[in-house]
Amino acid sequence: MTNQSAAPAARATVYGYPRQGPDRELKKAIEGYWKGRVAADALHAIATELRRSNWRQLAEAGIDEVPTGDFSYYDHVLDTTAMVGAIPERHRASVDADALDGYFAMARGTQDVAPLEMTKWFDTNYHYLVPELGPGTVFGANSAKQVAELKEALALGLTARPVLVGPVTYLLLAKPAPGVPADFEPLTLLDRLLPVYAEVLADLRAAGAEWVQVDEPALVQDRTPAELNAAERAYRTLGALADRPKLLIASYFDRLGDALPVLAKAPVEGLALDFAEAAAANLDALAASGGLPGKRLVAGVVNGRNVWINDLQKSLSALGTLLGLADRVDVAASCSLLHVPLDAAAERDIDPQILRWLAFARQKTAEIVTLAKGLTQGTASIMGELAANRADLASRSGSPITRDPAVRARAEAVTDADARRSQPYAERAAAQRARLGLPLLPTTTIGSFPQTGELRTARADLRAGRIDTVGYEERIEAEIQEVVSFQEKTGIDVLVHGEPERNDMVQYFAEQLTGYLATRHGWVQSYGTRYVRPPVLAGDISRPEPMTVRWTSYAQSLSDRPVKGMLTGPVTMLAWSFVRDDQPLGDTARQVALALRDEVGDLETAGTPVIQVDEPALRETLPLRAADRAAYLTWATEAFRLTTAGVRPDTQIHTHMCYAEFGDIVRAIDDLDADVISLEAARSHMQVARELASHGYPREAGPGVYDIHSPRVPSMEEAAGLLRTGLRAIPAERLWVNPDCGLKTRGWPETRASLENLVAAARTVRSELPAS
Repeated sequence: MTNQSAAPAARATVYGYPRQGPDRELKKAIEGYWKGRVAADALHAIATELRRSNWRQLAEAGIDEVPTGDFSYYDHVLDTTAMVGAIPERHRASVDADALDGYFAMARGTQDVAPLEMTKWFDTNYHYLVPELGPGTVFGANSAKQVAELKEALALGLTARPVLVGPVTYLLLAKPAPGVPADFEPLTLLDRLLPVYAEVLADLRAAGAEWVQVDEPALVQDRTPAELNAAERAYRTLGALADRPKLLIASYFDRLGDALPVLAKAPVEGLALDFAEAAAANLDALAASGGLPGKRLVAGVVNGRNVWINDLQKSLSALGTLLGLADRVDVAASCSLLHVPLDAAAERDIDPQILRWLAFARQKTAEIVTLAKGLTQGTASIMGELAANRADLASRSGSPITRDPAVRARAEAVTDADARRSQPYAERAAAQRARLGLPLLPTTTIGSFPQTGELRTARADLRAGRIDTVGYEERIEAEIQEVVSFQEKTGIDVLVHGEPERNDMVQYFAEQLTGYLATRHGWVQSYGTRYVRPPVLAGDISRPEPMTVRWTSYAQSLSDRPVKGMLTGPVTMLAWSFVRDDQPLGDTARQVALALRDEVGDLETAGTPVIQVDEPALRETLPLRAADRAAYLTWATEAFRLTTAGVRPDTQIHTHMCYAEFGDIVRAIDDLDADVISLEAARSHMQVARELASHGYPREAGPGVYDIHSPRVPSMEEAAGLLRTGLRAIPAERLWVNPDCGLKTRGWPETRASLENLVAAARTVRSELPAS
């Protein structure tokens, strides 16, 4: 590619950046504030310094335009709810009394007031707080956060671009507020919301914003003509404002499809498109629509969701093609870098050669800057970077780490029969009832119990050599004893061992499977102050030895009640890892499934009567476009069945899913052929139970009656009320009683009280059932 002297100099930018700080300083400060150990002023000071540090790093790396407003104490959608004044009535008093405490109350709830519902952000593992709207919602602009953070960046002498969740996406993500008819469509509030956005844009313009980024990722999903018309109306209205900054409408995670011509014709100054996840589709559509004459195009050519290095030459060629399709072309990642860890250079335990294959947020920033330079000055200006990149790509593709002939041969030999149980569900259910002898409305938990400071200290002491393996395992056994004893005394019917040995439900297994790499500092925000370290799936997968049998068997030895074996399913192992991008996901899923199948078989051989294979990511990984879903669900459900189908009929297979919209995958849930499924339902008031009933789901199910993502303790009456609601959709002989999710993030006091109330609710409702 030669120097494009006629084109404006390409600018390097990002849409958003990791919030937590290099040592998760934000998490620690917020949790300290919740516990009363950190004052509000100190929390604000820490947050301010983290923002400034991020902006300085970006500017020093060569980013020409830094984002502002993407920083959040909990969630950027919740920030938008505060910005537009859509505070739920039950939280109004707390927000008016103290804005910060009220903000956290909306996110976490209080003992007396329920939080907002939480669900997945498109097909990522990030969670957002769902806005609650109704016909009576009154919006009002509050741009204080957005203006203040813009001024902070400008005061550092930086070119800054505020970031807002767009009005169409905000309304499409919202749900009817409690008490509002379920068929209410929040998008009908658009005309009421647009003046609020107009006011915010005017405030940002007055504060010095030249450009404002307005994120509309909901437009990459399948949209009705009415929804596309709403988008057209929104940007015709905002574009016509006299007092506003230039508008950059950003999309990511997939192709824009029918929304592209709508936005291309809108009276806005720029579009940002994903050319990593949806490169060919967006490029073809852009060319077919005549491009973006007179507009700015921000090209997301660096994958913002995975951790592999970019193919710089390939991206540079794509950028060169785009030059003729817009007035100017700038370079960015495909989405906010919120979804990747901060800095690969901090990883001291990964082989240096392998480390060169990885790009976290800082490395992706460098790639963006290199591509912008190459686009402006020509390939000669980045010859050294291109040569090093080619060498690193070749090193990865030729590495024996990536291919294991034995694993590939086993995967290729799989037949359809390998993924089918030996008997139909009705026959299995009878055998399982005879073996387990459970009452109606059996109680259980999802798997994990509180991960105490003592457990985390024990793991750290083992890594540091302060205790030996024997001492560590004694500590784990003591914790299992406590967990089993509590469950027995409380009256739980199917027990778990509590998972005290597990640092994370994916990482724990990844560290014991070949083909995975573990990071030490690769933290990524899942929700609020919950951060995870997704492992890196670099090569072919196998299981050298049993991973869970020892601890499950030990727990079973302590009780006559059944103890569940607990595994993470193949789809979730992929979704919550940074998965390899050099082969189809379905091929990788089959490898993981076969490794887990071996573990399931060993658990059964050891006498485990109930085995749970969690798949919370099945819905999360669902493609955003309906046309892409059938192929995904075919390999995803096959992978689950391949994991579980080898067991005897009287071994009960459970699965678990949480914090997603399940209605559009109920048929796939059926195709898993699990004997029991437990699902999040407390915040959504048993919506999933109604969805299962509407589908005619024939197996057993446990819609959650205890919202574990809030510190509040549900009363016995509250849990019983949810259980009665569940019984209106699912008959008692097929209904289980359980929390929404695992209890790892909760403390022991609230866990004890909540589970005691859960068991009491089950007993109460059980006593109300008609005699058989």
